[in-house]
Amino acid sequence: MLAQDLDLSRTTVKARLDRLIASGEIIGFTTVLREDAAHAPVRGQMMIAIAGRGTERVIRQLSAMAAVDALHTTNGKWDLIAELSAESLESLDGILRQIRLLDGIATSETNLLLATRKMARAVRAQG
Repeated sequence: MLAQDLDLSRTTVKARLDRLIASGEIIGFTTVLREDAAHAPVRGQMMIAIAGRGTERVIRQLSAMAAVDALHTTNGKWDLIAELSAESLESLDGILRQIRLLDGIATSETNLLLATRKMARAVRAQG
């Protein structure tokens, strides 16, 4: 499909991709399936501030939660950003309540994700 879109031969496109992978210009590829994009109609990002030195404990607890799709450490006002998914707003409310009750959570702020304009989940390229 890519070769056709570029009006090039498959061999030419493959050779170019192989060179870009070998040089490190391309570090990964992504595929997003329709069912993956639709599995959680309610998504949000929860910014979390942690009290004291409990960061590693909180990370372990959050990592074990099925509703936490990704967890990022950061700097500035927030210590962590958790990407969350749920089947409904009511379910998300329960997840937020559960997270806020974790020992070490000082404060949090959550934003609902309304629409995804671009999504990239890279898979490490082989090369």
